[in-house]
Amino acid sequence: MRFKGLDLNLLVALNALMSERKLTAAARSINLSQPAMSAAIGRLRAYFNDELFVMQQRKLVPTPRAEALAPAVRDALLHIQFSILAWDPLVPAESDRCFKIILSDFMALVFLEKVVKRVAREAPKVSFELLCLDDYPDELLRSGDVDFLILPDLFMSAAHPKATLFEEKLVCVGCPKNEKLRGNLSLEQFMSMGHVAAKFGRTLKPSVEQWLLLEHGFERRIEVVVPGFNLIPSLLSGTDRIATLPLRLVNHFAPTIPLQIIDHPLPPLWFTEAVQWPLLHNSDPGSIWMREILFQEASRMRAPGKLCET
Repeated sequence: MRFKGLDLNLLVALNALMSERKLTAAARSINLSQPAMSAAIGRLRAYFNDELFVMQQRKLVPTPRAEALAPAVRDALLHIQFSILAWDPLVPAESDRCFKIILSDFMALVFLEKVVKRVAREAPKVSFELLCLDDYPDELLRSGDVDFLILPDLFMSAAHPKATLFEEKLVCVGCPKNEKLRGNLSLEQFMSMGHVAAKFGRTLKPSVEQWLLLEHGFERRIEVVVPGFNLIPSLLSGTDRIATLPLRLVNHFAPTIPLQIIDHPLPPLWFTEAVQWPLLHNSDPGSIWMREILFQEASRMRAPGKLCET
């Protein structure tokens, strides 16, 4: 089919070439032979009056013209895929869909574990791919490469749909043997003590508690940085360091790594855990089905409750 003289099939070939940067791999990804892909490159060059790709060290390097075309071509194909082509209805008992979800280790332990167990009962062939927090999650949403982000609401953009899951409280914790934590903890003591904190991604983005502390105008003395919340409890053991953690996570670890919970010197620190999905997936039956499960399981989450002293 042609549109204003352009064979629209060539846009599929161009998108594959931009993604793979190798002729054979690009051809394979869209089920073309290598000669057919070579012919497609020739037709693209003729239509756009540009080389589009030059060979350097066995890789196809796009020209500035190809780089400029790539985002619009990718977005057009994604729109066709997710908005025009009909989504297959999802039959849970028969579906073998894999849901890709970006979330913290905290949410994997205290929340998604329940979702995975439920789905195993209702849709045993459905699988999950849990991904680490990415530096640019919005790009993955825009491209439809992930199904869900489960993050604090304050980290989500307004470009995609989202919904609240539950509220979570942050508490200050330390080793039960830490003598410095006897009695009330003043703000001066809190700021002077060494902290263990989680940061995420290659750029070491601060976690939610640091954002909330910065909102109050405070910056802690962080002595140990870890790539996830789950490492923090064991790194507090036997030390005078402290940390700020979600209360549900502290209660989760209580049977194996008990922590001393101290009243935080700042006003109660709460944040909202939310789920976000690609705008392109808004009408996807599979996404709608999984969203409903997420909402139902979130509604069953017990409130964090009172501080559990050790």
